[in-house]
Amino acid sequence: MKLFFYSIIFILLHISIAAQNLSIERIWKNYEFSAKGGSAYQMMNDGEQYVFISEEGGILMNPISAQGNEQQKVLVPKENLVWNGNPISIAGFELNASEDKILLWTAPKAIYRRSFEAFYYLFDLKSKQLEALDTDHAPQTLAEYSPDGKKVSFIHGNDLFIKDLATGKVRKVTEDGKRNKIINGTTDWVYEEEFAITKAYGWSPDSRYLAFLKFDEREVPEFQMALYGDLYPEQYKYKYPKAGEVNSKVSLHVVDLQTAKIVPIKLDTYEYIPRLNWSVQSNQLIVQTMNRHQNELNYWLVSCEGKKIAAQKFYTETSSTYVEVDNNLVLLANGKGLIRTSEQSGFNHLYMLNFDGSIKAITKGEWDVIEFLGIDEQKQILYFSSAEPGAIYKSIHSIQLDGTDQQMISNAYGYHNASFLKGMKYYIHTYSNANTPPVISLRKANGELVRTLEDNAALADKMKNEQLSRKTFLTITTPDIDLNASLILPVNYNPAKKYPVFINVYGGPGHNEVLDSWDGNDYFFQQLLAQEGYIVLSIDPRGTQYRGADFKKSTYLQLGKLEIQDVIAATKEFAKRPDVDASRLGIMGWSYGGFMSSLAMTKGQGLFKVGIAVAPVTNWRFYDNIYTERFMRTPQENPKGYDDNSPINFAKDLQGKYFLIHGAADDNVHYQNSMEMISALVKANKQFDLFIYPNKNHGIYGGNTRNHLFNMIYNYILEEL
Repeated sequence: MKLFFYSIIFILLHISIAAQNLSIERIWKNYEFSAKGGSAYQMMNDGEQYVFISEEGGILMNPISAQGNEQQKVLVPKENLVWNGNPISIAGFELNASEDKILLWTAPKAIYRRSFEAFYYLFDLKSKQLEALDTDHAPQTLAEYSPDGKKVSFIHGNDLFIKDLATGKVRKVTEDGKRNKIINGTTDWVYEEEFAITKAYGWSPDSRYLAFLKFDEREVPEFQMALYGDLYPEQYKYKYPKAGEVNSKVSLHVVDLQTAKIVPIKLDTYEYIPRLNWSVQSNQLIVQTMNRHQNELNYWLVSCEGKKIAAQKFYTETSSTYVEVDNNLVLLANGKGLIRTSEQSGFNHLYMLNFDGSIKAITKGEWDVIEFLGIDEQKQILYFSSAEPGAIYKSIHSIQLDGTDQQMISNAYGYHNASFLKGMKYYIHTYSNANTPPVISLRKANGELVRTLEDNAALADKMKNEQLSRKTFLTITTPDIDLNASLILPVNYNPAKKYPVFINVYGGPGHNEVLDSWDGNDYFFQQLLAQEGYIVLSIDPRGTQYRGADFKKSTYLQLGKLEIQDVIAATKEFAKRPDVDASRLGIMGWSYGGFMSSLAMTKGQGLFKVGIAVAPVTNWRFYDNIYTERFMRTPQENPKGYDDNSPINFAKDLQGKYFLIHGAADDNVHYQNSMEMISALVKANKQFDLFIYPNKNHGIYGGNTRNHLFNMIYNYILEEL
């Protein structure tokens, strides 16, 4: 009898453990559901071996032909990674051309979203010796080998340096770098954020020339933030050009390392230089320039031959709205042209652009190319990803350079990412869908599996023991347009019951929230709400991407107008369902999503009971000029576009419970946005809730911060919705 009793207890305990509920602490404090990512993989020159950082902290080499790890070779032993008696941890690496040295970087410290400084080291694979790149100018940023492997370039103190590895001598290429004044070889804040680049220099293929951008930001207005912790808070100042304000003066220069002469390159009138790329031909530099409205993109060919360095414009693309900066540009080895993407047909497609200005479409159809992944020039095959199966999916394709024989390489719906390795024979493949964590594998160019590198099987098994509802996708038809949406129903869903609805929204131009891809901890937070009996809904309004240029660019000059119309209309349609409690509708968004949730609470006429805005833009006059003017032009040119959809100007119309959250050290969407919203709400005598995180940036993370933040949001939803 006692044995039976203990057995019952064991079974009940097992059931309890297996069916335990999610919690904020499990998601955001213990990080129980974090998926493992892949290492940094690099292909060796022979095209048959790859190199990566081991879990133990060294660097390993593995033959592609090996079925397991039995043929792995240790290139950099962990025990050799010691400097001044202290072990170092590798954050990244780069092999030199002859593969006898490795450039390592350690202890990266974030500057802004993409930029970081780190301590760089050189490791000799023959002697197994470690040496610092340059102790006199450390830490560094953006260090890299010259193509011939004989030198290493880097940035320190806004100046460009070159180290000769044979002599150990370090040369300072520029002399005028100074914070908040002059930047050489890397970018200012707004270029980093909106053009998504930090590296603003590059070596010619023959290692003779070094091209770089110089940013003169002396006339750019400064923004300052208080950083707390001392008796008197530190005033942090940096250059931030808001909409309509002065930009850095950016200029292009080429260094001839044989003569040590720096040559400024003259280009026609322009506002921005968003890209520079060396061709495979050593004397060819491709440069892109844009006007301030970003509706004209020019391509320049800079020829560097001895003492003569000259630039010639060979192609221009214009638009009645804006031209997307090309993130997919690849220069051909024949030195005659390049592959680029363009929306000129109404959808984003691949084009062959020759240096004589002629252009020809490679891909066609009413679907968008997402990324150009690379080209095997020997076989004349291009690889790319697209949204051809639908805007919520990403698939991998190949096509001949002449536009024939397009094939889908990926074989399952969901989200496929591919990173081709040197030689274009293999790629690192990452697959996930909305309910499946990432699976990372090594594959041949045709998609054939070589080996699985990380399957996240432990996480997938763990998920089986949780009370999870499957995320599904639907189309919501509004009076104006059909919109993509995702849906998570409550655990133990009963169609005869009525449920409150929590809506997650972003809605910004060229960004999709509704994707059949893994969403990490946000997915589990939504599942937690589903366990508490909420329907969780996401909606992609007009302005989002992968549905053609007209859909994406329909919000031009009026950010917020159509987007909030669509979210309101879709919510009203969804609320007609018999399983929805239309009196309990909540909405939350972060950044652009915070702008949207603020508009929902002020323009929604009481539709939403609860609105949460995290780090919101509240008037586009406060945001940076490259992003804002791309879609709105300047406030001087388009004042109504800025003001007619600013939640600040509709504070008097606020209805429902409104919760405003911001990081006081947000370098991206300034805390100023929330302060101005607060002032407007107080003036209108509207009550609201507010929480500010000292010293936290746009991401609001670090230490216990995310756990605290989502506990607060979670409890607010439970109490108010």
